[in-house]
Amino acid sequence: QVELVESGGGLVQPGGSLTLSCTAYVDMFAYYIMGWYRQAPGKERELVARITDGSGSSYADSVKGRFAISRDHAKHTVYLQMHSLEPEDTAVYYCNAYNMRSRDDYWGQGTQVTVSA
Repeated sequence: QVELVESGGGLVQPGGSLTLSCTAYVDMFAYYIMGWYRQAPGKERELVARITDGSGSSYADSVKGRFAISRDHAKHTVYLQMHSLEPEDTAVYYCNAYNMRSRDDYWGQGTQVTVSA
């Protein structure tokens, strides 16, 4: 059974920063591509950033230059550092783990990020 536990969401003013964390309770963390998705009210869930076991990363165009994804293999944790936050970044952020071997997909419970003055 895979469990993803997220933390770090909250309320921040425009221009501010937040860091999200997601700890994956899995046996082989290296098997997983880890990602962050978000879903704003009335919108579809979208990919924000993704990182492979070799730490190759990709980002949505809307967050390039402002967000940074990283992973700590020893802690089985993936981070999303978010800077220069905008009201448009307001959403529920979900951690995702994709097992490259079994092709199974897992989701965290979501953490709310609100950017507002």
